[in-house]
Amino acid sequence: VTIIVKKRKGEKMQSRFIAALFLSILTTTTALLSSPPFLRHLSSPSALSTTFRGGSITTTTTTLQMSSVVKEGDTLPLDLVLKEGQANYEKPVDVTLGELLKGKKVAIFGVPGAFTPGCSKSHLPSFITAQDDLKAKGVDLTICVATNDAYVMEAWGSSSGGAEAGIRFLSDSNAELAKALGLALEKGIMVRCARFSLIADDGVVTNYFSASENSSDTWAPNVLAAL
Repeated sequence: VTIIVKKRKGEKMQSRFIAALFLSILTTTTALLSSPPFLRHLSSPSALSTTFRGGSITTTTTTLQMSSVVKEGDTLPLDLVLKEGQANYEKPVDVTLGELLKGKKVAIFGVPGAFTPGCSKSHLPSFITAQDDLKAKGVDLTICVATNDAYVMEAWGSSSGGAEAGIRFLSDSNAELAKALGLALEKGIMVRCARFSLIADDGVVTNYFSASENSSDTWAPNVLAAL
């Protein structure tokens, strides 16, 4: 725990300091205990920084990702529940990953954010236009995931033509899948998912594609070439 305190006279400042520190520890502990059981071993330690400036209090929590990046041969977290938005702003429904993947060959691609330039201009369109070719290669289903909420994902799928092409748009709003895959990224006030694509056969990763060297490595043409 790192605490930077600008000295002030009186007990009022000391009380603020104690309250802020307690709140920081309580928030982190609550987040850890509320995480799903199968992810608790992946829960990351946090560095808490409480800073006093001009009488105001700023508390920053930086998550340190500890899980290793997914690789071929790994079994995906089948008990994980994602959210799928519905038309006309209906309540999103729970979707268990294992139910989607059971007995199927599935293409999954993750993006840092819905409606962002690289995702909307390149990554998503590559999978929209490749749907027939993917099915010809034995892929039963294509899933797009991001940490945006289910309403945003549904709107992106509808407006982009991706949903019409048959792609399922799922929300990983708590970044549980991103963390389980070792692909969670701190981006400002929210956690994003690093760009990736993979093929899973009955829940087991058979092909994994990373954007660490080039974003186009995760686009559909590169995935098709490996099938």
